[in-house]
Amino acid sequence: MSHRPKPREIVLLGSTGSIGTQALDVIRANPDRFRVVGLACGGADPAGLASQVIEFGVSTVALARSTAVQDLQLALYAEAQRRGYHHGEFTLPKILAGPDAAQRAAGLPCDIVLNAITGAVGLRPTLAALGAGATVALANKESLIIGGEVVTSAAKPGQIVPVDSEHSALAQCLRGGRHEEVRRLIITASGGPFRGRSRAELVDVTAEQALAHPTWSMGPVVTTNSSTLVNKGLEVIEAHLLFGIGYDDIEVVVHRQSVVHSMVEFHDGSTLAQLSPPDMRLAIGLALGWPDRVPETAPPVDWRQTHSWDFEPVDHEAFPGLRLAIEAGRRGGTFPAVYNAANEVGVAAFLAGKVAYLGIVDTVATVMAAAGLSEDVPSRSGGLSVDDVLTADRWARDRASGMLEQQPTAGGAAHT
Repeated sequence: MSHRPKPREIVLLGSTGSIGTQALDVIRANPDRFRVVGLACGGADPAGLASQVIEFGVSTVALARSTAVQDLQLALYAEAQRRGYHHGEFTLPKILAGPDAAQRAAGLPCDIVLNAITGAVGLRPTLAALGAGATVALANKESLIIGGEVVTSAAKPGQIVPVDSEHSALAQCLRGGRHEEVRRLIITASGGPFRGRSRAELVDVTAEQALAHPTWSMGPVVTTNSSTLVNKGLEVIEAHLLFGIGYDDIEVVVHRQSVVHSMVEFHDGSTLAQLSPPDMRLAIGLALGWPDRVPETAPPVDWRQTHSWDFEPVDHEAFPGLRLAIEAGRRGGTFPAVYNAANEVGVAAFLAGKVAYLGIVDTVATVMAAAGLSEDVPSRSGGLSVDDVLTADRWARDRASGMLEQQPTAGGAAHT
């Protein structure tokens, strides 16, 4: 008689966001393989979180906003009543609250922590999960990028499994050869909504336009980063850290259909590519099941139809954010943290209508240049600590915020 392994226990950070809700789709479809033991989010959607808690029988919930605790409790009672629970039949989960709540949740006993938090705030939860011995399914690329050697030195071999579709694709393709046989990694980019535009044609871009991604449904920060190609720059740094491939051997090409998610070229001239329709559930399912695949996670390419796929070089003049990211990666140390922090501030200002679209990456470039001259930014490339990284992060945020406060409000940057 065959023995069925017990379900992998999952702690999901960022459960009400785009990646989080899609991860729950995968888990919902595979109750024999996965079980949710913890959820974490900011707390802006108490009704949605309450629905997740009750559906999946979650025992621990973490809220970044302490003020959201009562809202969640009320939402839990309302959701339990809606589902037909009588008084006393439903047990409230343990609720962790405060800025360190996600970090505490990441340290819970479990098999996998899926970190789908957006931004640099995901660093401490990633380190907490690694320290607790869990496999980290990493959608929060920023924690690896800004943490660099702090994160890689904390991780055992194979302890970090990528969730980004591009890095999932690379991981799959790299199964086809030994590390020493790899010539280069080729990361594909959709080009975002402004593919083909010159820099001059980006002057009056609005937030509404930037958030209209042609192929992917993502949160506002990642979607804006995709439109500037900053997201692709972050992915180059992530690929370097995950797979140990030098920056000279990582290339980005524009592929607007988002079907070829990335490729690996080998020394004999062979190239392996991973193809699937744009659906993040495939990469999520693979990360949760790694190294095994989860059947029927997403639909495959329909080979009975005619397909045409295009590839073209990146226009670095129109989208300088990619080269800036590679420069930050090459310089190492805390420069990736400075790059990421300045960009997060710039994106928030753009979405709030406080800076023009081109001002996002212009701010990053100016802050990076200042960081190279400042004695207040820890710059050593060896022996970095978490405090060094977070000091650089705070410095860059303060510098970027100060710059943006001195600029006039950009009328073309707000939603229309």
